[in-house]
Parts: sequence; structure tokens; C-alpha cells
Amino acid sequence: MNVSKLRIKHQENILVDISFKIENSLALVGQSGSGKSLTLKALLSMLPDSMECDFAYEADFVLVAGESIAFVPQNPFTALSPMTKIKKQFFIEDKKVKKLFTQVGLDIELLERFAPELSGGQLQRVVLAMALESNPKLLLLDEPTTALDPKNRILILELLKKLQKEFGFKILFVTHDINSAAALCEEICVIKDGKVIEYGVLTQTIEVPLQEYTKTLIEANFANREFRK
Repeated sequence: MNVSKLRIKHQENILVDISFKIENSLALVGQSGSGKSLTLKALLSMLPDSMECDFAYEADFVLVAGESIAFVPQNPFTALSPMTKIKKQFFIEDKKVKKLFTQVGLDIELLERFAPELSGGQLQRVVLAMALESNPKLLLLDEPTTALDPKNRILILELLKKLQKEFGFKILFVTHDINSAAALCEEICVIKDGKVIEYGVLTQTIEVPLQEYTKTLIEANFANREFRK
């Protein structure tokens, strides 16, 4: 998928003006306010009415949230209704839900439980199953391992790689955790103030960053805290 132009304006201010290509899996990184969240919202057609979006892309599918695009939020604890059984939060037949549960490594008995009865790792797997119920072409990940402990973080990343092979979706991974990005993605796009300042193979970029800004971000250790101005 090639996003040849994504320009987001608020009144006369250009907030984001970038382009990127997702061959297989791309990590989108940058400090707070760099434009990462706006990029996700633009892809999901969730920008507020006060913003203008000039968007052009090339892909073998049409970008439709809930169909060709699925979204995995940062916090699985707030992504589900606490008052509704897990099985009632899917929109596909039970047989397909059970198959998805098996694919994400969950016991189907958990379908009868409520979200507060599940652990963080289990909830994130449920959210992944929900994201995959439409068999998306593109999976948008917004810091999906931030709320998890180190053990579950590794397990979820390994699961994502496994699911990508099974389902064939592309990944856009917004994260502050360079280690997680390296474990999941092939390429990296570094943005600053709504502009792309570095783009390339992720492992090479980590080893030899071309921009001082990128070097600073890598050294800031995203896994522990948000890098702020």
C-alpha cells in the first residue's frame, strides 16, 4: 500500500504532510504531537470536521474501516464493554468466533465471561480476534503492547507475526517501543512536526540513524516512557 499524499490542515496550519509505503510491516515513530495519531485517524476516516484532509493512496483494496481496515487500540482494558459477555461483542456467527479464538490462542470458554474477569494478555487477544473478524487487508496498531507486562508483550508480538502469515494483512504499527517495533516490523518511518525525516529498513536505521533526531529517539528508550519536548 502506497500512501502518496496525506496532508492534514486545521485552518491555515498544516499539521501533517507525509507519504509512506507499507510493503509488509511499517513502524511509525515520533515524539508526542508529531502526527502519528492524526495519521491513524485519517486512515480510519475519524478526523474531526474542523480538519481538512487531502489523501491519496494506491492499493489493491479500498480503505473502509471495519472491512478492509481494522484497528487495535492501546488499552485493551477500555476497548471492551465490561457489562456484556465477550461472545456478545462480536458481530459474526459463533462458529467463526470460536475459530478466531483458537487462532489467537484463547480458550473458547472465555466467551462466556465478562471483560473484567480476563487478564490484560487475554483481553488483548480478544481485541485482536475482534479486529480480524472482517479479515482486514490492513491492521492499524496503536501501541498495542503498552499496557502489558514484558512476558505478555513478547507473546502478543509473536502472535501478531503468526497471524500476519495466516491472514496476509499489512501492518502499520504506531509505537514508542523500538524493541517492539524491531520485533514486528521490517521498515520504519520517523516523523517530526508532521514531516517524515527518516525512512528505511528498521534494523539498519537503528544501527546507523541518519538524523540526530532519530538517534535521540532511539536512545530515549521508548519502552519505558513517552519522549516529550
